[in-house]
Amino acid sequence: MAVKRTTTSGIEIKEVYTEPSKMNELPGEFPYTRGIQKDMYRGKPWTMRQYAGFSTAEESNKRYHYLLSQGTMGLSVAFDLPTQIGYDSDHELAEGEVGKVGVAIDSLKDIEVLFDGIQLKDITTSMTINATAPILLAMYIALAKKQGADLAQLSGTVQNDILKEYAARGTYIYPPAPSIRLITDVFEYCSKEVPKWNTISISGYHIREAGSTAVQELAFTLANGKAYLKAAQSKGLDINVFAKRLSFFFNCHNNFFEEIAKFRAARRMWAHITKELGATDDGAQKLRFHTQTGGSTLTAQQPMNNIVRVTTQALAAVLGGTQSLHTNGYDEAIALPTEAAAKIALRTQQIIAFESGATDTVDPLAGSYFIEALTDELEAAAQVYIDKIDAMGGSVKAIEQDYIQQEIASAAYQYQNEIESGEKIIVGVNKYVQEEAPLNNVFRVDDAIRLHQIKKIKKLKAERDNIAVANNLKKLKEAAAGTENLMPCILTAVENYATLGEISDTLRDVFGEY
Repeated sequence: MAVKRTTTSGIEIKEVYTEPSKMNELPGEFPYTRGIQKDMYRGKPWTMRQYAGFSTAEESNKRYHYLLSQGTMGLSVAFDLPTQIGYDSDHELAEGEVGKVGVAIDSLKDIEVLFDGIQLKDITTSMTINATAPILLAMYIALAKKQGADLAQLSGTVQNDILKEYAARGTYIYPPAPSIRLITDVFEYCSKEVPKWNTISISGYHIREAGSTAVQELAFTLANGKAYLKAAQSKGLDINVFAKRLSFFFNCHNNFFEEIAKFRAARRMWAHITKELGATDDGAQKLRFHTQTGGSTLTAQQPMNNIVRVTTQALAAVLGGTQSLHTNGYDEAIALPTEAAAKIALRTQQIIAFESGATDTVDPLAGSYFIEALTDELEAAAQVYIDKIDAMGGSVKAIEQDYIQQEIASAAYQYQNEIESGEKIIVGVNKYVQEEAPLNNVFRVDDAIRLHQIKKIKKLKAERDNIAVANNLKKLKEAAAGTENLMPCILTAVENYATLGEISDTLRDVFGEY
């Protein structure tokens, strides 16, 4: 009996596809299935944005200079766990976590060191930060002002996507309602003061890393996006203005064709969602996205195999029309990437861009019977989820009812079962297995850096104007209890060197913790 073949989302793959697509659209035209630019990479390649950050600001600054020297085009900052959940490095809960999964940032002083020798006006920076996004964005703006940059030209992205934290990742601080308020405050503030800044990167990446299927990643990410659109509209913001600054962040997993179809379906679906909510401007209907290759697909066994996985994932992202891309280091299943692994990851992108021919024509797989059918099927399957979430009252309600979390958990369980039964093959893990010596050159972060950060905080608090800081925090507390936009208060506090923990605690006092 013939074995039924399916994608990771369970969509059946036929042996052969014989129907040509009914599609007669062009790239750069609604609904943008074929790409958001008319000429795509013939105009300019995607941004090669390598994610980095560890230990102290001083150490991360060295890695940034190294990546820039190797040809990376944009920076992407990873923050440590205490920074992500609003604790300074000297907080008891920060012990053992300072500088481990990203850089430790306690105050504007750290941001000044992090970007030492780098002019913010000349680069774009993406910051993977959510609960404390308004604070880190304020620090970045404060540094740009000190450097004399024109804020109207400053560009970059702040992840600022709290809904997926409740559903998949866990670095939230406040309950959903005040969290959404902070996000829309950032939308409103930036639309006036930093108009080129991408104020949110709605992230499917972590939903996929938590074990979702491609269809779930697509559906839950767009449902979250819809919730942010509605929240901003309820604040009176114009969708044609703020929707232009929304961006997305997707995972690129192992199933090559399914991933390409997912990106194409995402653009088409978002164009229709924004149009239904009143967007008439092209820029407000276009889904722009960053891609990262799938961290959870990397194996600690036979780690050099990961170079091949990352290459096929990166190629799928390019064929799917990504705007920027991060490629993972082959050793990331074991530790943070070494410089050597980071360099090969970047070279992978450069080889695809300059040697493979993938950039020579727009949407090269368009019209493939298989790709077009798969794009339609992913869209239809994701729409079923979105309709169900809409019926519950939207993403926030679906998360509060634990619906999205349960769906992801059940998909993750099924995936793991398939690996353990051998139904799904992972090379080097459940097939073609062999004993091998462990990697000897592994990157480790020293625990002593917490002491280094604590010293810096003590010195900062001894030297700054503590009366000004106390006044700033008092004003912030009063503003949080009211309805005004909190970004100006946060920016003033940051400029007077209030710490991230002090600002977060002030908001905890008003909003509570979730």
